[in-house]
Amino acid sequence: MQKVNLSINYLEYDQISDLDLKDRELVIEAEKIVSTAYAPYSKYYVGAALRLENGQIITGNNQENVAYPSGICAERVAIFYASAQYPDQKIESIAITAKAGDFVIKNPVAPCGSCRQVLAEYQTKQKSPIKIILKGETGKIQVISSVDDILPFMFHAEELKK
Repeated sequence: MQKVNLSINYLEYDQISDLDLKDRELVIEAEKIVSTAYAPYSKYYVGAALRLENGQIITGNNQENVAYPSGICAERVAIFYASAQYPDQKIESIAITAKAGDFVIKNPVAPCGSCRQVLAEYQTKQKSPIKIILKGETGKIQVISSVDDILPFMFHAEELKK
């Protein structure tokens, strides 16, 4: 047996004004779209904004349903819309943030496992990394250079062909 250590690298910023202009704009758009999320059950409102290679910004927010599995996360709303409307455009980056109805989110909000796998699929499809920007209501902002860093053991389509 051998113990193996896994580590990732990411950038951490103290405030939104420390981000470069393009990343700052994306975070602001993600924060705006939080306000129209439909989350009456969890009261956890998530917004996502992604930038395509043509400069277009696409937003999405979580949409809950009383039958919980029928809802969808903000990240997937934005990614699937972008893929449907701009099928030939690569996703350069995505910003994700959230607001809770009952408490203040003090840490960066990370995508769930399903959203990580969807991000991985699109990153593999486009053959280029997707930068991920994570922010809570307050606190630090994390910038991750690739989906590989948040999903190191991702499932790949090649594994279906064996």
